Amino acid sequence: MENKMSSRLSSPVVAIVGATGAVGVEMLHCLEARDFPLSRLKLLASPRSAGRKLKFRGEEIEVEPLSETSFKGVDIALFSASGSVSRKFAPIAVEAGAIVVDNSSAFRMDDAVPLVVPEINGGDIARHKGIVANPNCAAVISITPLWPVHARNRIKRLIVATYQAASGAGAAAMEELSESTRAYLDGRDYKNTVLPHPYAFNLFSHNTAIDPDTGYNDEEMKVIEETKKIFGDPDIAVSATCVRVPVLRAHSVAVTFQCERPISASEVRELMKTAPGVKLVDDWENNYFPMPKDASGQDDILVGRIRQDLSDPTGHSVTLFCAGDQLLKGAALNAVQIAEHLVKVPALA
Repeated sequence: MENKMSSRLSSPVVAIVGATGAVGVEMLHCLEARDFPLSRLKLLASPRSAGRKLKFRGEEIEVEPLSETSFKGVDIALFSASGSVSRKFAPIAVEAGAIVVDNSSAFRMDDAVPLVVPEINGGDIARHKGIVANPNCAAVISITPLWPVHARNRIKRLIVATYQAASGAGAAAMEELSESTRAYLDGRDYKNTVLPHPYAFNLFSHNTAIDPDTGYNDEEMKVIEETKKIFGDPDIAVSATCVRVPVLRAHSVAVTFQCERPISASEVRELMKTAPGVKLVDDWENNYFPMPKDASGQDDILVGRIRQDLSDPTGHSVTLFCAGDQLLKGAALNAVQIAEHLVKVPALA
């Protein structure tokens, strides 16, 4: 059975669930840009999007309505839909013989489901039981640059403040930001319908529910809990403040971390130079550091503003700033990288 699956995964049939959404479209682009070795591509979406055609490798592929029979003959299914859709259809896809890479939060904290950033814990993919979870976008962008540090000098405490783009809330939020900005500049009234507050020239706490006991919102708790799982370190202390900012598609994060042993900013800077999935942008002379305008459309997470944390006189803490494309490394690219590992690394027997 394993040899048969390995043979199929050498040139798999791939399906994208939620193919017409912001992340689904980027998944399509990533598969093409990275020359993913698939034999056939199926595009699946809600009935209202069925019939649309999207281009892939010079050909137009018609979007099919998602149904319980959609996964016959599919080897890898990339899910970019709501948690409720994933909870219903991911088990159906697995039962039909597909391996699911799920971008929702539905399975992330399930102990039986690997939660993977390939640059950090790609080896966990091989223990999947049919589903591999794609992490929260803010978590991916926050912690991918930190893994080389953690691997050398364990990070025992991490504090992050995120500046999250509209793309994290989908294509409709991106459109609302664009249209509300035009209206603001034109002096016209604009009624926001996607996000809970006016978006143009404004920022606000991430629009997820707040826990009445802790005061943390759902997004912040995702960053906290997912960091522990991805790092394989349940004892790391994490605090997060997540804020929505009027940027289209790249998240930025201010990060302060404390290590078990003393660590210098120069040590961290050297680690960033060779960190996988990371590009160092740390030009003090010209005051040029990571910005969402530069991170947008880039596979790498940009890292800079690396400096000693002056509030820690023990020399155990460093502060930095990073920016990463939420639709790419924060979602679609990470999912396709997981699929690339699946092609090379079949599930353990």
